[in-house]
Amino acid sequence: MASDVSTGHAQDLDWLLAGLVQRVPYTRSAVLLSSDGLVRSLHGLDPDSADHMAALASGLYSLGRSAGARFGDSGGVRQVVVELDATLLFVTTAGSGTCLAVLAGREADAAILGYEMAMLVKSVRPYLAIPARRPAGSASDAGR
Repeated sequence: MASDVSTGHAQDLDWLLAGLVQRVPYTRSAVLLSSDGLVRSLHGLDPDSADHMAALASGLYSLGRSAGARFGDSGGVRQVVVELDATLLFVTTAGSGTCLAVLAGREADAAILGYEMAMLVKSVRPYLAIPARRPAGSASDAGR
């Protein structure tokens, strides 16, 4: 799976993810991804692991949306948290068509990590949006 998304901002956001990981103790890695699971930016993971994390995070986010539509008030997903034996995985909305996934050790303070993720997203939300893809063979492609 390719990790490059031609958005112009991808590499510029790596430092933001690095800052988040460094600010919150026991945080290991962060991935900014499109809602359909493509890596946009990463810190702390090799490219293959980042692709795998993006696919997992996209699936979790999709499950959260489905749960909200069926059992909630049809509002958007704020955050999905998975608690494993030794790891916490957070997935949050980061902008239109974008999610932020963060892995942290069990020792991490979930409240602080959630807060820092929210502050990062709030401060740079306009740069995090990913335009929706056009379906293959759309009307604009017909004339080519």
